[in-house]
Amino acid sequence: MGNALLVAGLTAMGEHRSAEEYLARVDPVMGRLIRDVGPCTLTPQPRRPLFESLVRAIAYQQLHAQAAESILRRFIALCRGRGFPGPEQVLSMPEGPLRDAGFSSAKIAALRDLAEKTLDGTVPTKRALARMDDEAIVERLTTVRGIGRWTVEMLLIFHLGRPDILPVTDFGVRNGFRIAYGLRTMPAPKRVGRHGERWKPHRTVAAWYLWRAVDRAKGDRSTTGRKKT
Repeated sequence: MGNALLVAGLTAMGEHRSAEEYLARVDPVMGRLIRDVGPCTLTPQPRRPLFESLVRAIAYQQLHAQAAESILRRFIALCRGRGFPGPEQVLSMPEGPLRDAGFSSAKIAALRDLAEKTLDGTVPTKRALARMDDEAIVERLTTVRGIGRWTVEMLLIFHLGRPDILPVTDFGVRNGFRIAYGLRTMPAPKRVGRHGERWKPHRTVAAWYLWRAVDRAKGDRSTTGRKKT
Protein backbone atom coordinates (compact mmCIF):
# COMPACT_ATOMS: atom_id res chain seq x y z
CA MET A 1 0.00 0.00 0.00
CA GLY A 2 2.86 2.38 0.80
CA ASN A 3 4.37 1.97 -2.67
CA ALA A 4 0.98 2.50 -4.30
CA LEU A 5 0.48 5.74 -2.37
CA LEU A 6 3.97 6.91 -3.32
CA VAL A 7 3.34 6.23 -7.00
CA ALA A 8 -0.03 8.00 -6.82
CA GLY A 9 1.59 10.98 -5.13
CA LEU A 10 4.35 11.22 -7.72
CA THR A 11 1.78 10.95 -10.52
CA ALA A 12 -0.28 13.76 -8.98
CA MET A 13 2.83 15.94 -8.64
CA GLY A 14 3.64 15.44 -12.32
CA GLU A 15 0.08 16.31 -13.32
CA HIS A 16 0.16 19.40 -11.10
CA ARG A 17 3.40 20.62 -12.72
CA SER A 18 1.85 20.29 -16.18
CA ALA A 19 -1.22 22.17 -14.98
CA GLU A 20 0.88 24.95 -13.46
CA GLU A 21 2.80 25.44 -16.70
CA TYR A 22 -0.41 25.54 -18.73
CA LEU A 23 -2.16 28.00 -16.38
CA ALA A 24 0.86 30.32 -16.31
CA ARG A 25 0.94 30.30 -20.10
CA VAL A 26 -2.74 31.16 -20.64
CA ASP A 27 -3.22 33.58 -17.72
CA PRO A 28 -0.41 35.93 -16.55
CA VAL A 29 -2.19 36.77 -13.29
CA MET A 30 -2.53 33.10 -12.43
CA GLY A 31 1.11 32.67 -13.43
CA ARG A 32 2.20 35.29 -10.88
CA LEU A 33 0.08 33.62 -8.21
CA ILE A 34 1.67 30.26 -8.97
CA ARG A 35 5.16 31.76 -8.68
CA ASP A 36 4.27 33.43 -5.38
CA VAL A 37 2.64 30.37 -3.80
CA GLY A 38 4.92 27.65 -5.16
CA PRO A 39 4.05 24.13 -6.32
CA CYS A 40 0.52 22.79 -5.91
CA THR A 41 0.35 20.27 -3.07
CA LEU A 42 -3.25 19.16 -3.51
CA THR A 43 -3.49 15.51 -2.46
CA PRO A 44 -6.84 13.75 -2.97
CA GLN A 45 -7.85 10.92 -0.61
CA PRO A 46 -9.18 8.24 -3.00
CA ARG A 47 -8.73 5.37 -0.52
CA ARG A 48 -11.29 6.80 1.90
CA PRO A 49 -14.67 5.03 1.49
CA LEU A 50 -17.17 7.08 -0.51
CA PHE A 51 -19.79 6.90 2.24
CA GLU A 52 -17.31 8.30 4.76
CA SER A 53 -16.32 11.14 2.42
CA LEU A 54 -19.97 12.13 1.93
CA VAL A 55 -20.70 11.97 5.67
CA ARG A 56 -17.70 14.21 6.29
CA ALA A 57 -18.92 16.61 3.59
CA ILE A 58 -22.33 16.83 5.27
CA ALA A 59 -20.70 17.45 8.67
CA TYR A 60 -18.60 20.29 7.23
CA GLN A 61 -21.53 22.14 5.66
CA GLN A 62 -21.76 25.71 7.03
CA LEU A 63 -19.25 24.99 9.80
CA HIS A 64 -15.64 25.82 10.50
CA ALA A 65 -13.27 22.86 10.14
CA GLN A 66 -12.55 22.63 13.88
CA ALA A 67 -16.26 22.43 14.77
CA ALA A 68 -16.92 19.84 12.07
CA GLU A 69 -14.01 17.67 13.20
CA SER A 70 -15.28 17.76 16.80
CA ILE A 71 -18.68 16.53 15.62
CA LEU A 72 -17.08 13.78 13.56
CA ARG A 73 -14.96 12.59 16.50
CA ARG A 74 -18.08 12.26 18.66
CA PHE A 75 -19.90 10.55 15.78
CA ILE A 76 -17.12 7.98 15.34
CA ALA A 77 -17.05 7.40 19.11
CA LEU A 78 -20.66 6.19 18.91
CA CYS A 79 -19.29 2.99 17.34
CA ARG A 80 -17.04 2.32 20.35
CA GLY A 81 -13.78 1.78 18.51
CA ARG A 82 -15.16 -0.11 15.51
CA GLY A 83 -14.04 2.53 13.03
CA PHE A 84 -16.07 4.95 10.94
CA PRO A 85 -19.81 4.12 11.00
CA GLY A 86 -21.21 2.51 7.86
CA PRO A 87 -24.68 3.05 6.38
CA GLU A 88 -26.28 0.18 8.34
CA GLN A 89 -24.92 1.59 11.60
CA VAL A 90 -26.15 5.09 10.79
CA LEU A 91 -29.68 3.79 10.16
CA SER A 92 -29.65 1.92 13.48
CA MET A 93 -28.57 4.98 15.50
CA PRO A 94 -31.30 6.78 17.48
CA GLU A 95 -31.65 10.49 16.82
CA GLY A 96 -30.62 11.44 20.36
CA PRO A 97 -26.97 10.33 20.18
CA LEU A 98 -26.60 11.88 16.72
CA ARG A 99 -27.97 15.15 18.05
CA ASP A 100 -25.66 14.92 21.08
CA ALA A 101 -22.73 14.46 18.67
CA GLY A 102 -23.61 17.85 17.19
CA PHE A 103 -25.68 17.09 14.10
CA SER A 104 -28.72 19.28 13.43
CA SER A 105 -32.10 17.75 12.56
CA ALA A 106 -31.51 18.60 8.90
CA LYS A 107 -28.11 16.92 8.89
CA ILE A 108 -29.46 13.84 10.66
CA ALA A 109 -32.11 13.55 7.94
CA ALA A 110 -29.37 13.96 5.32
CA LEU A 111 -27.22 11.24 6.94
CA ARG A 112 -30.11 8.80 6.99
CA ASP A 113 -31.08 9.53 3.40
CA LEU A 114 -27.44 9.06 2.38
CA ALA A 115 -27.32 5.72 4.21
CA GLU A 116 -30.54 4.52 2.57
CA LYS A 117 -29.44 5.60 -0.91
CA THR A 118 -26.04 3.98 -0.40
CA LEU A 119 -27.67 0.67 0.45
CA ASP A 120 -30.23 0.78 -2.39
CA GLY A 121 -27.58 1.62 -5.01
CA THR A 122 -28.59 5.21 -5.74
CA VAL A 123 -25.13 6.27 -4.56
CA PRO A 124 -22.78 4.62 -7.07
CA THR A 125 -19.91 2.36 -6.12
CA LYS A 126 -16.35 3.61 -6.58
CA ARG A 127 -16.00 1.43 -9.65
CA ALA A 128 -19.15 2.94 -11.17
CA LEU A 129 -18.01 6.48 -10.32
CA ALA A 130 -14.75 5.89 -12.19
CA ARG A 131 -16.78 5.37 -15.38
CA MET A 132 -18.97 8.46 -14.90
CA ASP A 133 -18.19 11.99 -16.04
CA ASP A 134 -18.25 14.90 -13.60
CA GLU A 135 -21.75 16.15 -14.43
CA ALA A 136 -23.24 12.66 -14.23
CA ILE A 137 -21.80 12.32 -10.72
CA VAL A 138 -23.23 15.71 -9.72
CA GLU A 139 -26.65 14.74 -11.08
CA ARG A 140 -26.69 11.39 -9.27
CA LEU A 141 -25.38 12.48 -5.88
CA THR A 142 -27.52 15.61 -5.61
CA THR A 143 -30.56 13.32 -5.38
CA VAL A 144 -29.41 12.67 -1.80
CA ARG A 145 -31.08 14.96 0.71
CA GLY A 146 -28.78 17.73 1.91
CA ILE A 147 -26.17 17.21 -0.79
CA GLY A 148 -25.93 20.02 -3.32
CA ARG A 149 -23.60 20.82 -6.16
CA TRP A 150 -20.91 22.38 -3.94
CA THR A 151 -20.70 19.26 -1.77
CA VAL A 152 -20.27 17.04 -4.83
CA GLU A 153 -17.65 19.39 -6.27
CA MET A 154 -15.63 19.05 -3.05
CA LEU A 155 -15.91 15.27 -3.40
CA LEU A 156 -14.76 15.45 -7.02
CA ILE A 157 -11.70 17.49 -6.01
CA PHE A 158 -10.63 15.98 -2.70
CA HIS A 159 -11.83 12.38 -3.01
CA LEU A 160 -11.90 11.52 -6.69
CA GLY A 161 -9.07 13.81 -7.81
CA ARG A 162 -10.93 15.09 -10.88
CA PRO A 163 -8.70 17.64 -12.68
CA ASP A 164 -11.20 20.12 -14.14
CA ILE A 165 -13.50 21.26 -11.32
CA LEU A 166 -14.11 24.96 -10.62
CA PRO A 167 -16.57 25.46 -7.73
CA VAL A 168 -17.68 28.96 -8.71
CA THR A 169 -20.14 29.32 -5.81
CA ASP A 170 -17.45 28.59 -3.22
CA PHE A 171 -16.76 31.71 -1.14
CA GLY A 172 -13.04 31.00 -0.94
CA VAL A 173 -12.72 30.60 -4.71
CA ARG A 174 -14.60 33.85 -5.34
CA ASN A 175 -12.65 35.72 -2.67
CA GLY A 176 -9.36 34.37 -3.99
CA PHE A 177 -10.32 35.53 -7.47
CA ARG A 178 -11.11 39.00 -6.08
CA ILE A 179 -7.73 39.18 -4.34
CA ALA A 180 -5.65 37.75 -7.18
CA TYR A 181 -7.22 39.92 -9.86
CA GLY A 182 -7.38 43.10 -7.79
CA LEU A 183 -11.16 43.53 -7.79
CA ARG A 184 -12.88 45.97 -5.45
CA THR A 185 -16.00 43.86 -5.00
CA MET A 186 -16.74 40.15 -4.75
CA PRO A 187 -17.16 38.67 -8.26
CA ALA A 188 -20.35 36.86 -9.18
CA PRO A 189 -20.02 33.11 -9.76
CA LYS A 190 -20.75 33.63 -13.47
CA ARG A 191 -17.81 36.01 -13.81
CA VAL A 192 -15.44 33.50 -12.21
CA GLY A 193 -16.84 30.77 -14.44
CA ARG A 194 -16.42 32.81 -17.62
CA HIS A 195 -12.84 33.73 -16.77
CA GLY A 196 -12.14 30.13 -15.79
CA GLU A 197 -12.94 28.86 -19.27
CA ARG A 198 -9.33 29.64 -20.21
CA TRP A 199 -8.09 27.37 -17.43
CA LYS A 200 -9.65 24.20 -18.89
CA PRO A 201 -8.74 21.35 -18.51
CA HIS A 202 -6.89 22.27 -15.29
CA ARG A 203 -9.49 24.22 -13.32
CA THR A 204 -9.03 22.15 -10.15
CA VAL A 205 -5.44 23.34 -9.76
CA ALA A 206 -6.58 26.91 -10.54
CA ALA A 207 -9.18 26.65 -7.74
CA TRP A 208 -6.47 25.42 -5.36
CA TYR A 209 -4.38 28.50 -6.12
CA LEU A 210 -7.36 30.80 -5.56
CA TRP A 211 -7.80 29.25 -2.10
CA ARG A 212 -4.11 29.87 -1.44
CA ALA A 213 -4.54 33.53 -2.46
CA VAL A 214 -6.96 33.91 0.46
CA ASP A 215 -4.52 32.19 2.84
CA ARG A 216 -1.72 34.52 1.74
CA ALA A 217 -3.90 37.60 2.23
CA LYS A 218 -4.76 36.48 5.77
CA GLY A 219 -1.08 35.94 6.49
CA ASP A 220 -0.17 39.37 5.17
CA ARG A 221 -2.81 41.03 7.36
CA SER A 222 -1.57 39.12 10.40
CA THR A 223 2.02 40.20 9.75
CA THR A 224 1.01 43.83 9.14
CA GLY A 225 -0.95 43.91 12.38
CA ARG A 226 1.95 42.85 14.60
CA LYS A 227 3.71 45.47 16.68
CA LYS A 228 7.32 46.07 15.77
CA THR A 229 9.79 45.49 18.59
